[in-house]
Amino acid sequence: MKIGKIPAELLQELIFKNIKHKRKEVLMGSGVGEDCAVVDFGDYIGVLSTDPITGASSEIGSLAVHISCNDVASNGVEPVGLLLTILAPPDATEEELKRIMEDANRTACEVDVEIMGGHTEITDAVNKIVISTTAIGRQPKNGMTFSKGAQPGDRLIMTKHGGLEGAAIIAHDLEEKLTGNVSKEAILEAKTYSKEISVVKEGKIAGAFGVNSMHDVTEGGILGALWELGEASSLGVKVYLEDIPLRRATVEITEYLGIDPLKLISSGVMVMSVDPSKKEGLLREFSKNGVEAADVGEVIAGDSYLQKGDHREPLGPPDTDELYKVI
Repeated sequence: MKIGKIPAELLQELIFKNIKHKRKEVLMGSGVGEDCAVVDFGDYIGVLSTDPITGASSEIGSLAVHISCNDVASNGVEPVGLLLTILAPPDATEEELKRIMEDANRTACEVDVEIMGGHTEITDAVNKIVISTTAIGRQPKNGMTFSKGAQPGDRLIMTKHGGLEGAAIIAHDLEEKLTGNVSKEAILEAKTYSKEISVVKEGKIAGAFGVNSMHDVTEGGILGALWELGEASSLGVKVYLEDIPLRRATVEITEYLGIDPLKLISSGVMVMSVDPSKKEGLLREFSKNGVEAADVGEVIAGDSYLQKGDHREPLGPPDTDELYKVI
């Protein structure tokens, strides 16, 4: 099998079909394009999400905190606590574990989430450090936002810029390979993108504003996330390729490596759908709070496709992330 998230059709056939027992307290379970599970606790709901970090070696403590907190934020919820599991190979050092936890603690302070517990183990089952985190959030029951709430005609809004996490990982982990082949300025700029990986701020803003659906961008990049958002609502998306924001450093790095920045892991980017009458108000709200955002397409009642000028091509489910082609 290919490295990375398994394809949507295999996820449905091998995983979801074998999750059969249900409980009434679980308001939202597993599904393509859904970031979180939602549990009924009376007047409140608990929102939970879990994710591993496998494709990076630099700053993985920080990434591990952001990745699961971002999922919770995609439901418009502020994360409260985090469980963190570290699996390290026998050749890992105490200094590496200390650095991971220092990075994780610093990031947890930044997003105001407590590391409540977890598990740390040395095992020969892995050949490099793997971290998995589970984030937990809480909110009143009447304030839920899901990936599956999109409506035909909704405008598609994305925050920040495509490929930002992947560009940051590559700049940190492949700096030696990039040096002399891309500009020093591009490497330095891409490294700073790791500071943009939280979407908690925009998730809270969009949730309070009242978007119809929301989904954070991870493996598969911006195109994969937009397809998943449409799929979650049994709809399609029309994506204007030329309207997707990309930074100069990301373009320079991905062109040298021969990979597609629009299919590159992009934690730190949130996609959402909003009623067209509310679009300008949402963009103003983001701007007022210092969040970059752009209108990149619309939700449609048909198959997903990409539009570039007069050219149109189908948009299908995400394949193996571009990051795994180079790392």
